[in-house]
Amino acid sequence: MTPRLLVCAPLRLEALALRAGPSRREVRRTGYGPVRSARRAARLAEEDVDAFAVAGFAGGLGRSVRSGDVIVASEVRGPHGAVRCPSARLLADEVGRGDLLVHCGPVISTGHVVSDTERAVLAASGALGVDMESLWLARAAAGRPLAVVRVVVDTADEPLAGMGTVRRGIRALCRLRELGPALDRWARAVCPEPPTATAGPGTEGNVGFGIAKEVPDGNPGP
Repeated sequence: MTPRLLVCAPLRLEALALRAGPSRREVRRTGYGPVRSARRAARLAEEDVDAFAVAGFAGGLGRSVRSGDVIVASEVRGPHGAVRCPSARLLADEVGRGDLLVHCGPVISTGHVVSDTERAVLAASGALGVDMESLWLARAAAGRPLAVVRVVVDTADEPLAGMGTVRRGIRALCRLRELGPALDRWARAVCPEPPTATAGPGTEGNVGFGIAKEVPDGNPGP
């Protein structure tokens, strides 16, 4: 049985790219920024799905991350804590089966577009990317397997307001299209098959989900 995967994409273009190709994945456009994300997350937590993912664009942090690279979050940090993604390495391996350059590490969600100075401070914390939605949306996973994956558009050396933004944005959209099959494979890997035999007396026959839990964050975003 193919698991039901729900993918949250903040922007319309992100959602369109992630819907490409045949799949049972359901892609929802959730809206830009923390306010819309928190509002949608409250409803998404009630969805009857097996696995949950957040995907879209991000700003890159640190010299090792370039425009067009893919970041798979090992955890998402923010002002009030963090949400872990225990199966991040598994997804990074699936994404890496193509020709994409993949990084696996922390992502930070903030309430605003960061300045160059803030970007440097966040990079010093060890985070690889910054966005404005992932932390709030990730909490909707509510104990189900969780993935957060972002494609880098801008960096300190290639800011959003700089030349080449349109070209980098188009390239990032193409990268998002390529992520769909990797997310499908990840969902099949982390969602256990339902039992084929009837459970015996005194057994529940239930299968648990992986946990995405909040942990104290030593490097909160601004």
